[in-house]
Amino acid sequence: MDAIDKRIVGILAADARIALKQLAGAVGLSSPAVAERLKRLQERGELSGFTVAIDPRALGYALQAIVRLDPLPGALHIVERMIVETPEFVECDRVTGEDCFVARLYIRSIEDLDAILERFHERARTVTAIVKSQPVPRRLPPL
Repeated sequence: MDAIDKRIVGILAADARIALKQLAGAVGLSSPAVAERLKRLQERGELSGFTVAIDPRALGYALQAIVRLDPLPGALHIVERMIVETPEFVECDRVTGEDCFVARLYIRSIEDLDAILERFHERARTVTAIVKSQPVPRRLPPL
């Protein structure tokens, strides 16, 4: 990824809906040249998609929680499948250390959190933290 590609990605990260003509003007290239660069970035897997950012509170999800899950012996794949199948889990990482999974979920209430975690209690040990604020929201690594 060269310097122009990095500028393109940075601009798209700030506004994925920017018009191709505006993007081209911002990086000093023609629209066809920028379109070709975008195509190459996607083909190489360096740019995997465009997304929309929403405020979960607008959908009624007042709370976020981080849950560490440590599956009981023999339950690793079952717990992983349960996480994948629970739509309130919006991110999950399989990690090293004491826990196997660290996941983020959006919930409407503490009662909803309890109901979700109750399904895991026979398969995993869980440790939960309620998110108070997010000083660093998800962002790109340095370009």
